[in-house]
Amino acid sequence: MTRIKCCGMTRVEDALLAAELGADAIGVVLTAHSKRQVSLRQARAIVEAMPPFVTTVALCMDDEANLVQEIIDTVRPSMLQFHGNEGDEWCKQFGQPYLKAIAMGEGTAALYQLRDHPHAAGLLLDGHGLGEPGGSGKLFDWSLMPHDLKQPLLLAGGLTPQNVAAAIHIAQPWAVDVSSGIESAPGIKDHGKMREFIAAVRSAK
Repeated sequence: MTRIKCCGMTRVEDALLAAELGADAIGVVLTAHSKRQVSLRQARAIVEAMPPFVTTVALCMDDEANLVQEIIDTVRPSMLQFHGNEGDEWCKQFGQPYLKAIAMGEGTAALYQLRDHPHAAGLLLDGHGLGEPGGSGKLFDWSLMPHDLKQPLLLAGGLTPQNVAAAIHIAQPWAVDVSSGIESAPGIKDHGKMREFIAAVRSAK
């Protein structure tokens, strides 16, 4: 079964619907690099509203260590996600499970980074370029998804209700991560698109 993470949540009602529809995880963005940034208070309200067994993920990008620690202490997410140039040693210093995003906008040249984060709980392959935040809606060549790594791989970047089944068929990811593909505006989730996306993932083979 392909797992689902709905990222870029800015409203409690959107995150609650994602959980109700069967999303396995929701993400909140705390970095100023993103147009979906929420405050610590907003992120905490979203995390607190989640029912049991829904993983909460806090996304950072080249942020100071003291901010990351404040996110851990205040928001209390299930895990962290790093979207910048953070190295493995830097990411693991917080003692929290974390995902590391790989900028697949570089194509095959990005693949060498996949073995640079042995302590990551999973690797998120996204369509953006180096130095760009996630949630760009950019696709990459799904056939580049490797199948020889022990870590779970998450597929992101440009996924929509219309293309996610094909993406799963080609890439065979452990999970898919969607943000812009279920939005009516940055950070505002379209409930109809969310329903269609999750249904498309659940019916994909």
